[in-house]
Amino acid sequence: MAMTISFHGAARTVTGSCLEVEVGGKRILLDCGLFQGTRSIEALNQEPFAFDPAGIDAVVLSHAHIDHCGLLPKLAAQGYAGPIWCTPETVDLLEYMLADAGRIQEYEAERRNRRRDRAGEEPFEPLYTEADAMTAWRLARPVMLDEWFEPAEGIRTRLWNAGHILGAASIEVEGGGVRMMFSADIGPDNKAFLPQPQGGAGFDHVICEATYGDRARSRVTMEERRELLAAVIDETLGRGGNLVIPAFALERTQELLLDIATLSGNGRIGPAMVFVDSPLANRATGVFRKYVRGLQDTAGRDVFAHPSIHYVHDASESMRLNSLSGAIIIAASGMCEAGRIRHHLLHNLPRRESTILFVGFQAGGSLGRVIQEGARRVRISGQEVAVRAQIRSIDSYSAHADQGELLDWMRDRGPVSGSLFLDHGEEQAALELGRLAKAAQLAPSVIVPEIGERYELQAGTPAKRLATGRPDLRRVMARDWQNDYADLATNLKQKLGRINDPDARREAIAAMQRVLDSYGKA
Repeated sequence: MAMTISFHGAARTVTGSCLEVEVGGKRILLDCGLFQGTRSIEALNQEPFAFDPAGIDAVVLSHAHIDHCGLLPKLAAQGYAGPIWCTPETVDLLEYMLADAGRIQEYEAERRNRRRDRAGEEPFEPLYTEADAMTAWRLARPVMLDEWFEPAEGIRTRLWNAGHILGAASIEVEGGGVRMMFSADIGPDNKAFLPQPQGGAGFDHVICEATYGDRARSRVTMEERRELLAAVIDETLGRGGNLVIPAFALERTQELLLDIATLSGNGRIGPAMVFVDSPLANRATGVFRKYVRGLQDTAGRDVFAHPSIHYVHDASESMRLNSLSGAIIIAASGMCEAGRIRHHLLHNLPRRESTILFVGFQAGGSLGRVIQEGARRVRISGQEVAVRAQIRSIDSYSAHADQGELLDWMRDRGPVSGSLFLDHGEEQAALELGRLAKAAQLAPSVIVPEIGERYELQAGTPAKRLATGRPDLRRVMARDWQNDYADLATNLKQKLGRINDPDARREAIAAMQRVLDSYGKA
């Protein structure tokens, strides 16, 4: 007997994590995540599952980030009724993460349907609803780290601390005489709240994430990281501007609050006003408070109750923040693709005295990546916005291991007698990490899979590919035409304005129109 695995997401991209494992006719999913990023990537969420949801025996979930759990409501709505196994912390977080995802799906469908340029077109339907999300959450079943359990007959699994976010786990799977490790997301060595990643050794096959496979970060202590943050705070508040931080609601926000509370407590940044403008982050912080006595770096105290921190709940209170100066505003989403961060960007990107600070990974094609890479103008909710604010990044807040740490993690799982797969990374990152893994002889074979590929795994021998991937997805994994259109639309008026002759300007417009018309005739 053998094990087969199928990659349904997070292959040559960093979102949509979903791996199907089959042994003896029993099938389980490791994660079932939402695709995030460009419109082309997000369109993958609308496609039918590559498997029958009702035919899945169990789901084992690594953690509560939406790119790992965000399609569970769709799975449940289409017939899945089995258990979703995960750590107790992840069970608690899922209640809020999935409900919020459902509300976002409903809101986005309603917003698109209200657009004037869609009058008369077929209405958008939400991918799933908040009710679907709650149905999925009720399927969650807690299991402790290091505890063997059997999600389906003939398949044994156990969870290992991944050091990534609260409750995050790597997943060990045994079945068909094969021992396999799925890393999910691996945390860095110097991580607040959590111990170092773990995971056993001597596997037949290992699937490792490659988010930062092409990047080596400067190693900094937590004290050095806090000093970097303090410097940005001093610089921004000294100019009288706002420090706006797009932050993931889960873990990144709580790490920032830990550091700000520490800096404020020791007098390093003075009485800074901090506003957490994310209902989801506020609810997630409540889960952290539940487990705070077991978290590292808090000394058992509730750092989230510091008097400088204000939790913003309703939308009217959020809008009032636009009249402030000299404030620290933490808002989701972390990649600026949705949520309250977008109206804070609308009001602060044009202000030279303000700073936008990125503290997390920005996927290719996301608004956050476009701003981070130096765009002079961007388009937000249909409005053109000039980028005059200072743009800063601190990458030492990442919840992902960097290149060297990933190589160390893979080395610690050795010896690997079969294949090493590298997923959950943009193509360049995965290929570069693969090159280094081959040079270090970490496994007899190193594979960078594509979405749609299926492999047979046997003990002690390299994986055998049974099905090829989807070549149609290669061109949409980073930047798509929506990004190019936004860039053209945002800068078009400015570029036309540089043509001094009015007749030449009109001719330029006519030439563009002729080019577009020529494609319509093709």
